[in-house]
Amino acid sequence: MKIGYARVSTQDQKLELQLDALTNQGCELVFQEKKSGKNKERPELEKLLSQLRSGDTVVVWKLDRLGRSLRDLIDLVAEFQKRGIDFVSLQDGINTATSTGRFTFNIFASLAEFEREIIKERTKAGLVAARARGRKGGRSAGLTHEAMEKAKSATVLVASGKRVEEIARILGISRATCYRYLQLTISEGTDHF
Repeated sequence: MKIGYARVSTQDQKLELQLDALTNQGCELVFQEKKSGKNKERPELEKLLSQLRSGDTVVVWKLDRLGRSLRDLIDLVAEFQKRGIDFVSLQDGINTATSTGRFTFNIFASLAEFEREIIKERTKAGLVAARARGRKGGRSAGLTHEAMEKAKSATVLVASGKRVEEIARILGISRATCYRYLQLTISEGTDHF
């Protein structure tokens, strides 16, 4: 059975172009999603995945309609292959039922893996270079000396009855920062300073 999947990213976009192409391709069932590909919750895709059986073919108008990322797309198609399901992308000319389609898709998968390895290598090299210059990765250990002084002052001012808005204005900080300083003194005690 040919099963189509159509997705648009916003409620304003229309599915008609994809639906027409999928119907013309002979899809007996089409799942329609109106959600961003970045959104992890795609209920129509979940329904499609739950209904697939060995021998079925998933058809999409274009590759980017199925996966949130290249890695996601590769994982989905790998799952299809494990379950004996073919995959067709109409605009990209990919059909995993053919040797050429499998080859094309495997090239995409190899490029994605290569890209991940390059990113890992660059990250490691950057961390080594930063350490060689005496830098550590991650967030700084805590407040700067100036920030600690302002936090102490905020604590004293709030104890004297001043409102947060006044304290923020006096110390030249935002209300949000003032609240964070006060929360820090409450949660860790003034001994922290």
